[in-house]
Amino acid sequence: MYWFKKAGLIFACITLLTTCKPDVKETGAALKYFDLQGYFTREATRLNKMNRAVLKTVTHNGDSESKKVHIGNWSRELDLFIGSDINRPAWKNSYDVSNADNILLYRAKFPELTTREIIIKKENQRIKWILIFNGTKNKLYQTIEKLTYYPDSLYAISKFQKVLFMGNNNYKIQGVFSR
Repeated sequence: MYWFKKAGLIFACITLLTTCKPDVKETGAALKYFDLQGYFTREATRLNKMNRAVLKTVTHNGDSESKKVHIGNWSRELDLFIGSDINRPAWKNSYDVSNADNILLYRAKFPELTTREIIIKKENQRIKWILIFNGTKNKLYQTIEKLTYYPDSLYAISKFQKVLFMGNNNYKIQGVFSR
């Protein structure tokens, strides 16, 4: 249990340090890109109301711990997903967009953008899954994130981090929804 809490706290601190983005969002009725922030905010509200149990597994550098939990704050749990929204005025023309075979793909045009790629699979206008790839690299650290979300089934956050003078870390948080 101690490891579970400690890993969660470490992961939260690292996330806060590496995902700082401006809070300005595109205004107006029409957003340029898929409203990732709105989607995950609605999902968080829905999941809070459902209060389903989740089998949550936290892994740090190969050491894992699993526990069945009720997530009390889904907005915080899905914060990395919400924070990956690309609807900022400064990024209006920063992503290539393709839409084929019910798959919507956003790919960053510039290397300084943290959210590198978003892939959304839809069926009959319903989201089947979302994959988000984030990355940051500078002289002090490098992070690579893969965020996976299957509504009512699974969410996963995989993160590789390389920090100068501190070494490498691999983190994974996975939540499987109970039926």
